[in-house]
Amino acid sequence: MKQVVQNYKSGELAVLDVPVPGCKPGGVLVRSAYSLISTGTELMKVSEAGMSMLGKARSRPDQVAKVMQSVATNGVPATYRKVMGKLDSYTPLGYSLCGVVEQVGTGIDDVKVGDFVACAGNEHALHAELNWVPRNLYAPVPDGLAPRHAAFGTVGAIAMQGVRQGEPQLGEVALVIGLGLIGQLVVQLLVASGVRVVGVDPDPTRCELAERLGAAACGDPASAAVEAAVGELTDGHGVDQTYLAAGGSSNQPVELAARLCRDRGRVIDIGKCRLDLPWNAYYEKELDVRFSRSYGPGRYDPEYELQGRDYPIGYVRWTERRNLACFLDLAARGRVDVEPLVSHVAAFDDAVETYRRLQDGDLKAVAVLFRYPERAGTGETEAPAVAVPAVGVRRAPRRAAKTPVRLAFVGAGNYATSMLLPHLAGRDGVELSTVVTTTALSAANAQRKFGFAEATTDLDAVLGDGAIDAVFVVTRHSSHAELTRRALLAGKTVFVEKPLALTEDELAGVLAAVEESGNDRLQVGFNRRFAPLLTEAKQRFGTRTGPASLRYLINAGQLQHGSWYLRQGTEGSRFEGEGGHFIDTASWLLGADPVSVYAVAPSGNEDLQVVLRYPDGSTAALSYVTTGAPGFPKETLDLVADGKVLRLDDFVRASVHGPEKWVSSRLPKARDKGQNAELAAFVKAVRTGGPMPVPLESLVATTAATLAVRAGLAGGAPVTLARLR
Repeated sequence: MKQVVQNYKSGELAVLDVPVPGCKPGGVLVRSAYSLISTGTELMKVSEAGMSMLGKARSRPDQVAKVMQSVATNGVPATYRKVMGKLDSYTPLGYSLCGVVEQVGTGIDDVKVGDFVACAGNEHALHAELNWVPRNLYAPVPDGLAPRHAAFGTVGAIAMQGVRQGEPQLGEVALVIGLGLIGQLVVQLLVASGVRVVGVDPDPTRCELAERLGAAACGDPASAAVEAAVGELTDGHGVDQTYLAAGGSSNQPVELAARLCRDRGRVIDIGKCRLDLPWNAYYEKELDVRFSRSYGPGRYDPEYELQGRDYPIGYVRWTERRNLACFLDLAARGRVDVEPLVSHVAAFDDAVETYRRLQDGDLKAVAVLFRYPERAGTGETEAPAVAVPAVGVRRAPRRAAKTPVRLAFVGAGNYATSMLLPHLAGRDGVELSTVVTTTALSAANAQRKFGFAEATTDLDAVLGDGAIDAVFVVTRHSSHAELTRRALLAGKTVFVEKPLALTEDELAGVLAAVEESGNDRLQVGFNRRFAPLLTEAKQRFGTRTGPASLRYLINAGQLQHGSWYLRQGTEGSRFEGEGGHFIDTASWLLGADPVSVYAVAPSGNEDLQVVLRYPDGSTAALSYVTTGAPGFPKETLDLVADGKVLRLDDFVRASVHGPEKWVSSRLPKARDKGQNAELAAFVKAVRTGGPMPVPLESLVATTAATLAVRAGLAGGAPVTLARLR
């Protein structure tokens, strides 16, 4: 098998072929699926290995003291040979992974072969294809938790132990200094505990990430904004607890902790930072300084870790294994979200290059995962994956609010003239400036009917017109991505009817235009999430606490012979053309983007069964059928969770059944699938310069999930939606 190792003397990193470990009693042999690089602890170790001998000595004074003791006991020659022999040996890297049990040792009865487990320990959860893991250093992965997320189990347990040491109480305010991997997890755990959090880090992107994950405010340690936020949240008293999750040689973290803590506050050291406590400051406030020892009680106790002797729960409620299991449970239930922390996923064979890029700063990351080349425990090839590209953009300055908003339409076919333009023509604050079509007559018809100021066949003239604020792309599917790309590069706000793209390359091209131009002002015509009836039903259903099951039947029916929708060679499949509608609706109702897609189809027709899986274990089953009865409603949807059921009948009626029952009016209504509300939200965003109605990340995830259906049909297996960072 292969394993990542390092020579501490030379600093050399390598992926070596080493023997497979035996499966000893009291543990399990685990084949790795994903292992996590700790960008703090591991990179510090890797950096130390590259230092001179003097640098190594300065960085590890504890080891120098041991060497001096050995000199006094054994003499210089013997000590020198011992030290050099130890330095000039390969040492392992890694301590957090998820994999599949391949063999079970005697005495183990809580897991079986084929089960996924999360594993911990710098001797047992290594960056290696196979590891032997003792009983108290693994925990079964809950149903619905993705293996890549379960690989965070160890660092999650470290963060959890730190939070437990702080003893947070509902309503308290905490300060987290250092927003790296551990700090980001501490923030989420505190927020889940009902604590308001202020974060501190010199990296603005990490501050922004922590705020997205629930922190009330974040900023640079030297920023007055941090002190102002603490003062506002605590009425000037100071925070109840401070978590030191930073590293390095600066004494700034402990000094900042003293300044911002309240009288008799708590300071918890989780990271490895300098701890020269300013005596007066800590004495005058009588601050309680606590240390958090790794994953929790049991750590460094060989009887617990190696011999499997557990501590009685009545005396030690949270051991390192219980912390590990608790974190996995929180992640499975969506209380902690590790996906935003994944900056990069690298193939295990590229481990050496990945470490080099991290050291050199070419790869800036909060967390990096190694993905192993075989499906864990089966010997089969890796499950297919579709990339969900990262949305990276330095946003251009927003335009100032203005009226009227000048719109141009590229395309004036049936959908544009029946579903979009009637809601825009005559709308206050909107001017239909120009319509562009490939034939002069269709442009003239649209101009006459809807009152466009101009009609043309010259797209370049429209894109170059600085007076036009937004461009609608309502053409055939094969042109959407390219027209969107050009309009974004021209600085226009863009509304593109679905689909955004028909291939992964087209999707990447659109995002490249976003990155190049700094223009992320994009909306895809996923209108169902704006439908008033469905919006009200979702509100009546209320906040969800557990995983949900969603069933969505789309009775699409047969297309007329000759429809351009049937030109799969150029326009993509029918589902690729409109499937994004239904995936977006499901994701909006479930409040997340899917992590995997499984698709099957009976032979001989276009019917599809698509199952989407979400981070918290929720599932959405889409039945897209063309062989149903024409008289049956086109769309019916059921959402079931927490003892409640939401029912939608073709955007005509809706109901929610639960502790309180709600049924919409049973009087016949016109079907309102949300186009009017969607366009109102889009026009408002253009006019005010405010956020777009749907985040770009969600549009990209929905498009990638739609494209994954094709890959799933071809491969006959679930397709992972691999988010790139």
